[in-house]
Amino acid sequence: MLAALGVLLDWQGWLPALQSPLGALLFIPLYALWVTLLLPGVWASMLAGALYGTWWGSLIVFVGACLGAEAAFLLGRTWLRGWAQQRLASLPKLQAVERAVSREGLKLVLLTRLSPAFPFSLLNLAYGLSEVSLRDYTIGLIGILPGTVMFCALGALAGDAARFGEVLAGDASPGAWWLRVVGVLATIAVVWFVGRAARRALQEGPGLDQDPEV
Repeated sequence: MLAALGVLLDWQGWLPALQSPLGALLFIPLYALWVTLLLPGVWASMLAGALYGTWWGSLIVFVGACLGAEAAFLLGRTWLRGWAQQRLASLPKLQAVERAVSREGLKLVLLTRLSPAFPFSLLNLAYGLSEVSLRDYTIGLIGILPGTVMFCALGALAGDAARFGEVLAGDASPGAWWLRVVGVLATIAVVWFVGRAARRALQEGPGLDQDPEV
């Protein structure tokens, strides 16, 4: 995992290529592979935001995340089922998710995707072990959109922050930069409220005693 993260952070060699239209298309399967390997997608999502901006970055990440999530789900349901069961054996909260999703289906998939208490990659394994249908699982991926936009917006803002010296020197519009800051803060607020509502619904729902430490 650390080696893979090192490859991601060693951006100077391949960053210019990724900024091209072809590079943007290449970023999608790379992100899908990242998710399939159960690696955390936060930094990759922020990188997409820095490279392609909030909205294009969000689209690219969403497509890549969906492809990777589908692959992890199908692997956990078939060839890697035994390994997935061993991986989740020490995570009782995710085992509870597996049982609850088997009973509730799409509603629970959406709620757990919206809640930040559950790690995205490990959820894919839990869903694969559950009895949820592939259709409901796929539709439930809509729930990752708020978090996707938030992390891409943070990445885009970080790219702007790297050029903040230009703003201070008068080479760019301070108003435009601060407008981006306000937009990112608003996005974070929306994601927080959505996540809080999802968490509350889970607690009131099928007996999932939520705890961020999963």
